Amino acid sequence: MSVILVIVAHSDDETIGLGGTIAKHVDSGDVVYVMSMTDGVSARGKSSIERDLRIKSAAKAANALGFKWIKQCEFPDNGMDKVPLLDVINEIEKVKHKICPELVYIHHQSDLNVDHSLSARAALTAFRPLPSEEHVEIRTFEVPSSTNWSHELDNIFSPNLFVDISQFWEKKAKALACYKDEIPPHPHTRSIESIKSLASFRGTSVGLNLAEGFMVLRKVERNSDVCSSK
Repeated sequence: MSVILVIVAHSDDETIGLGGTIAKHVDSGDVVYVMSMTDGVSARGKSSIERDLRIKSAAKAANALGFKWIKQCEFPDNGMDKVPLLDVINEIEKVKHKICPELVYIHHQSDLNVDHSLSARAALTAFRPLPSEEHVEIRTFEVPSSTNWSHELDNIFSPNLFVDISQFWEKKAKALACYKDEIPPHPHTRSIESIKSLASFRGTSVGLNLAEGFMVLRKVERNSDVCSSK
């Protein structure tokens, strides 16, 4: 059993980006925790009622995929560039010390969405490879309408790990349905059809039916992976 942490800017990123992989981890007996940075809706002038609905949607998605929300921060939606980076790092480090994850999933650093890119930067700082650090691996994931719209050509998302989610697509689709207000109609890049097309593209590029792609940023093999905080 492994302890896994997924760090996302907004609830729904976890399902869109790696819902199938989360379900696969859970099916294998891993414990998956997810933390989010913003409410995901306040930048659009949404009411507190709509924020509450988003929280309920996130809880339903967690139930569909089998993960646990460990923390839902309240940094400004689409405005994390106005927050001291250290504040974000501190929130991530609190979770890190609490659960001591072995595998960490984060946004890709070049994502167009400012919340995504800053969440990734904060996570990389929180999990910097100090001698006392005990995490094993960091992977970045892609989110349609953010990762693929980036224009940072010198830091483009280019997956080097592909996870077969063919048996877990239905669970991912069920979780996506929990966020129906965040899933635009086709041909938007974040529509159900487009998300499945991306999974098909990632899969068939390596001989699989459906897959989610990741970039392994760092993997460390240590003599001991026993965390003193566990």
